[in-house]
Amino acid sequence: MGAMLNQVPHPLVYAEALLQQFADLSRAPDSAALLGDFIRGVAQLSGCELTQLYLLDAAHTDLGLNTEYLNGILQPREIATLPVDYNGEQLLQFALCQNRVVHLRALSDSLHESGFLPPQARPWQSLLCVPLVNQRKAVEGLVLCASHRHIDLQGFADSLGQLGSFVLGQLQLLQRLRRPIGDARLVSVSVPNASAYGLIGKSSAMRQTYSLISKVVHSPYTVLLRGETGTGKELVARAIHEGGPRRSQPFIVQNCAAFAESLLESELFGYRKGAFTGADRDRAGLFDAANGGTLLLDEIGDMPLSLQAKLLRVLQEGEVRPLGCNDTHKIDVRIIAATHRDLMLLVREGKFREDLYYRLAQFPIELPALRQRAGDILDLARHFSDKACTLLQRDALCWSDAALCLLAGYTFPGNVRELKGLVERAVLLCEGGELLTGHFSLPITSIAKDSGSSLRERLDQVERSLVIDCLRKNNGNQTRAARELGLPRRTLLYRLGRLNIHSGDLDD
Repeated sequence: MGAMLNQVPHPLVYAEALLQQFADLSRAPDSAALLGDFIRGVAQLSGCELTQLYLLDAAHTDLGLNTEYLNGILQPREIATLPVDYNGEQLLQFALCQNRVVHLRALSDSLHESGFLPPQARPWQSLLCVPLVNQRKAVEGLVLCASHRHIDLQGFADSLGQLGSFVLGQLQLLQRLRRPIGDARLVSVSVPNASAYGLIGKSSAMRQTYSLISKVVHSPYTVLLRGETGTGKELVARAIHEGGPRRSQPFIVQNCAAFAESLLESELFGYRKGAFTGADRDRAGLFDAANGGTLLLDEIGDMPLSLQAKLLRVLQEGEVRPLGCNDTHKIDVRIIAATHRDLMLLVREGKFREDLYYRLAQFPIELPALRQRAGDILDLARHFSDKACTLLQRDALCWSDAALCLLAGYTFPGNVRELKGLVERAVLLCEGGELLTGHFSLPITSIAKDSGSSLRERLDQVERSLVIDCLRKNNGNQTRAARELGLPRRTLLYRLGRLNIHSGDLDD
């Protein structure tokens, strides 16, 4: 408690007031009283003229303003005056999607938009937005404080977040108590898997990626794909497009590092005849070409600053203006951005607009490096080998245990793209029916360089993958799997226990 309150004025007085709020909220008779008392209490604790509570809907897709306390009055605004939705509010969406506290001490001097705040004669200056996390560690809403004064609200973030999480728990309890007896609802939870998106990998890191894709695939949110070179950002972007409602519309990719600034602008926005030397006809840009579908802006960190401002307008207004034209026109394009660079570092260096970053990062997805995907290397290698054999119209190749061990022990700085190239080259070099270590040219210095795993652990990973594959092939029949592996059944059972293989590991 002391560490949490050491940044607030008069910490002992504040602690007593905070404890009183917990006690009062625990006695709230219903949901409306609970949320009203909570937002009123936040105003008293922070000393702000405005406090707001935003909650996600039942589908966890839309954020709505639930309760507002302004100048001592609860919910003073009419519903008709409120925004239709808050999907375009970059500050709210950044706090919500990244589970990050947003704190601003000079809001009126910043470039951030604040249309979610009620209009006042005096400008809003200080703002604090805190994510509210439920018992499952998922963000369910936001609590916001704002003041006309320049004050430091950062010190209130932890305590208000704790108070808000308590309120979410109380809200769930009150809703259960009011539910009629026998109205228990059985909710089936589906775990996304690779086959649903055409991706390969069953590691925990990739299962988490599939889960994130499932959260955003049917939403209109802008997605920011981050990860090292070669981790499959374009494949994930295509999976999001093809799994969502825009699947029948165009999916277009533009690498922002591939063109000079002037050429990139004309590629994206198009131009009118006579806009520049050589423009002898009208040409539609990629925003128009992707209308109704999805546009992937790869290497977004390399986009020039002047174009970043124009992209921000497209994201906010849904309008484009071709070069050489005075009029804008509406478009409907889902933007997915991808980068291997640290955009926040570029923001601090003044090379990337902060407001554009928040708008792009509505829903960030960090793609794991291949070295973090234990067990996926062998599945990917077999997949690339089979595809190469099909392309070359030759029979599928077998893999030697030594070749599998070699790949499992390599760190793959080029990630999946590097693995694909290595396997395709090995297939070309292989003149027999089995891929051997000699078919792979790996830098010795890079093998297991960055891995904390011992040789025994690496070999166990290979053995575990081979045993699981064999069991899947035989539909879980241990006797047939043991026979195929050339092992007594009791030895296979011992290895299943030593390698921690369970029936759940056999699911595709």
